Amino acid sequence: MPSAVISGASIAGLSAAFWLRRTGWDVTVIERAPAFRDGGQNVDVRGVAREVLTRMGLFDVVKALNTTETGTVLVDAAGNVRAELPSQGPDGATAELEVLRGDFARAILEHLPPGVEMIYGDTVSEMTGSDVTTAGGRSLRADLLVVAEGVRSATRDRLFGPAVDRRELGITMVFGTIPRTPADDDRWRWHNAVGGRQIHLRPDNHGTTRAILSYAGGDDLTRLDRPEALARVRERYADAGWEAPRILDGFDASDDVYIDQLAQIRMPAWHRGRVVLAGDAAWCVTPMGGGGASLALTSGYVLAAYLASAELPEALAAYETWMRPLVDDVQKLPPGLKHFAYPRTRLGLAARGVADRLLTSRLFAPIAARLTEVAATDRPLPEIPARPKLAQ
Repeated sequence: MPSAVISGASIAGLSAAFWLRRTGWDVTVIERAPAFRDGGQNVDVRGVAREVLTRMGLFDVVKALNTTETGTVLVDAAGNVRAELPSQGPDGATAELEVLRGDFARAILEHLPPGVEMIYGDTVSEMTGSDVTTAGGRSLRADLLVVAEGVRSATRDRLFGPAVDRRELGITMVFGTIPRTPADDDRWRWHNAVGGRQIHLRPDNHGTTRAILSYAGGDDLTRLDRPEALARVRERYADAGWEAPRILDGFDASDDVYIDQLAQIRMPAWHRGRVVLAGDAAWCVTPMGGGGASLALTSGYVLAAYLASAELPEALAAYETWMRPLVDDVQKLPPGLKHFAYPRTRLGLAARGVADRLLTSRLFAPIAARLTEVAATDRPLPEIPARPKLAQ
């Protein structure tokens, strides 16, 4: 039986574990966190990923974990709705399958085929031939190492070196969970303030509210400790208005705050020898592009499907060939998107308001709806043969 070691136990890694085990591989998943990581913000399942989820038998499971969000509205400084984004159909601004990252990953974890070994609190330190050594002193045989550690993957950086092209987008995002109030409703509420600042509130299915503060420019806060980083954010949002003070106070008391500097990962190849990258470690598209969870889920299926019908080098090449058009489509951000999404001046904010009203008007609504269509393709998913090649 061929063996695979997967580094990273979020959506991409767990999808790969699910499908590789389903097709006859001996699978070990290594996760650096000491236990499964719950929490996180909204992700969604769109495009071809919906078919992958159906083939896993998890469509209804994930749908039942819906965050309760019913739509997306843009609000002014008083909280009044000034525009509503289209949310009709399964891939609207609020998708049919809108779920928290931790809930989504746990659903896959709890439905892994029997025999997947999970190792927490360890990391991959070296791979020599088909031998993987971990920081904790484990030695594991691996016909394949799947690196699914996320955008800041240390294993990817060690194994691929200069081939990793990290493109900073100049956007800081601060995510956190805060107490729900009676004024919170079942919509994603989005406010833009001058100075290139965004404020977001979104409902969840846990009785709390998920908040995001996102802004253009500024220093890299990921290098600071949490109190100093949040103090910097508080300074930046001192006069932002709307719900900013409540969110800042909530972040100070929350144990679920994550700060990110958005960066895309672009690479000429996602595999080398017995190593292959999946999810954000290979192609991080960032929330600016969207669809990261859908691409992560799909990558695990496509990888396993090709490995089930071809030798390793051909299978990894076919995996890249199938996935690249989906990734390239999301990574090509429209020109001027950053300035449109993060207007800095009152004039820019007013122009953004006019554009929002046009885009959400009946005439232009079909164009706006297409902006949320990611991970969509007319190509059929590769089929998994009844008797996978490597599992025979």
